[in-house]
Amino acid sequence: MKVNDIRGMETAELEKQVEEFKKELFSLRFQHATGQLENTAHIKEVRKSIAKIKTVIRERELQK
Repeated sequence: MKVNDIRGMETAELEKQVEEFKKELFSLRFQHATGQLENTAHIKEVRKSIAKIKTVIRERELQK
C-alpha cells in the first residue's frame, strides 16, 4: 500500500486493515514454516504495510 492511499482512509478502516494484514502475516508465516510459501518477499511487504498504517494512525493521534 502507498502512504497517500493510507492517508485517504479513515482511522477505523485503517485499524481493520491492520487486523487483516496481521491475519495474512500469520498465514504466510505458517506457510513458510511448512515449506509451502513460494514468495518469501511477500512477508516483508505485509510487515511494511502494517508499519505504514500504524505510523499514520500514530500521526493522527499526536495531532489531536
